[in-house]
Amino acid sequence: MKTISKLWFFIGILIVLSPLGLLLPEYFKAGSAWGEWGVDEILQMVGYLPEGLGKISRIWNAPIPDYTFKGQEEAGLLSLSLGYIASALIGILAVVVLVFLITKFLSKKDNL
Repeated sequence: MKTISKLWFFIGILIVLSPLGLLLPEYFKAGSAWGEWGVDEILQMVGYLPEGLGKISRIWNAPIPDYTFKGQEEAGLLSLSLGYIASALIGILAVVVLVFLITKFLSKKDNL
């Protein structure tokens, strides 16, 4: 198996495993998925909100908040897991396209 094939296979496994951040806290009744806290949850856990985080939270909104699409906020765990997988696929596709475009731009510049 070629190295690039191994890489894509590994990325595929990571995509399928991405809902673990949602499933394990649900299974262990641990609350939110680790590291995916909102500013209100950070304020509650830590006791304060870093100033920079407060500023950027007003400016930046996630394209797919909570990894769910509109109307699926109260959906079951399976539907939410599919949202995680879709978010992973969209993110990987965006990175691949961006790297491809940067590579094309830089390689044409070197040929001049």
